[in-house]
Amino acid sequence: MKLSFYGLLFSIISMSLNAQNKADSEIKKEVVAFKIDSTSVLTLDGTIKSLYNVISGEKGVERNWKQFKFLFYPEAKLIATGKTIEGNFMVRFMKPEDYIRNSGKWLVENGFFEKEIHRKVDTFSNIAQVFSSYESFYSKADIKPFMRGINSIQLLNDGKRWWIINVYWAQENKQNPIPNEYLD
Repeated sequence: MKLSFYGLLFSIISMSLNAQNKADSEIKKEVVAFKIDSTSVLTLDGTIKSLYNVISGEKGVERNWKQFKFLFYPEAKLIATGKTIEGNFMVRFMKPEDYIRNSGKWLVENGFFEKEIHRKVDTFSNIAQVFSSYESFYSKADIKPFMRGINSIQLLNDGKRWWIINVYWAQENKQNPIPNEYLD
């Protein structure tokens, strides 16, 4: 009886260790897949490109939300603006976590690529204001965008890196097309 008890105990421990090793392996894969690229924020250009890259991906592809959050200064905001059905202008303020919670699932389920098509940068001291015109696609293979607009991105350089302070955007529509000065 003792032998089969120890045999059973050994089997349970072995299965548990195998399951733990498998879980550790999956965690390692996730950590490797979702590393933070700390060099992406050393330049203004790198920070803007990282913002576009991290929200873009094919249908079914999870986004690197660790990298996304890394781009933003504490208390930073994402601010969407547009018109309500009634035709009134509205503004919606979000923290990066709110954006992830509200948009993360949709981005994975539908696919989403945002491509910068023009950039105008104004800097003074350690601050920058970037008007970044974009086109949005469901897949990298799409030819025609389903949406266009302008991201107004405010950034801070703390002497070590660039931080996104705000991303404030508006979509283009028939009444408000993107002006030629913000297109290539």
